[in-house]
Amino acid sequence: MLQVQQNTLKALFFAFATIVVGSGAGAASKWISDTVPVAVIVMIQYGVCVLIIMPWLIRQRFKPVTFNRQQNIPWKKHLIRGVSGWLSFFCYYAALKNIPLVDASLLRNAAPLFVPLVAWLWVRAKVPSHRWFPLIIGFIGVTLVLRPDSSNVSYGHIIGLLSGIGLAISMIGTRLLSKTQSANTIISYYFFISLLCSLPFGIYYWQAIPLWSLPYLLFIGVSIYATMVFYTKAYSYAKPSVVAPISYFSVIISGAMGWLIWQHIPSSTALIGATLVIVAGFLTIYLSDK
Repeated sequence: MLQVQQNTLKALFFAFATIVVGSGAGAASKWISDTVPVAVIVMIQYGVCVLIIMPWLIRQRFKPVTFNRQQNIPWKKHLIRGVSGWLSFFCYYAALKNIPLVDASLLRNAAPLFVPLVAWLWVRAKVPSHRWFPLIIGFIGVTLVLRPDSSNVSYGHIIGLLSGIGLAISMIGTRLLSKTQSANTIISYYFFISLLCSLPFGIYYWQAIPLWSLPYLLFIGVSIYATMVFYTKAYSYAKPSVVAPISYFSVIISGAMGWLIWQHIPSSTALIGATLVIVAGFLTIYLSDK
């Protein structure tokens, strides 16, 4: 029991680290998205990640990325996890270009609402009944922030929601892979698969990159590498239904960034929704030990 509690605390720590670093990368992407095409941002992001992890791969003689059946590597799970993770980031950055940072962040982090459905469809898993309550509260909070009766809901919001669905699939895939694969193996597969997915789009939409945007692109790549490390570790310590709702807190961080940088001021309804999101996060932490 003590070991389970310790693992839960570790998972929550890495989950919070994930949202802090990831929110910074999202803000940087939105800042340069009017100048650098989203497809190019994504391609360079994963290119940087591959370069960072390359020394580890060389030390391992590239064993983590060989499709050798004798090594018992679940390449199909790696493929699903990689493509869904890439799709999540691509849609997230595309949404950032068209809607406020806080809206895009909240839609991407609506992923916990889809985790139970994805888990049921993929592995026929069931979420304990007492963990549904914070998920419902979080969904209500998301609804209030988006204001579905408002004309503000746009194409960008739909793309943002697709980002959340992709992230939910990635969450389940990471958890399944972590049972038999090391964190570095999971990450190496993810970066290479995502880079391969990114190359056709990045090449097609390629254009000259302004020099001033290069530090931002480097920051995004390094931040996403760190985010994936934290993210993978979080889901190796606890189930997605325990860790995933913590991502709601990124909405608060993104809201503060959006206010400070772009003067996006949320309405009173959105603030109530954000409050419900925070409540859902705290309930998840409390109920995770039950």
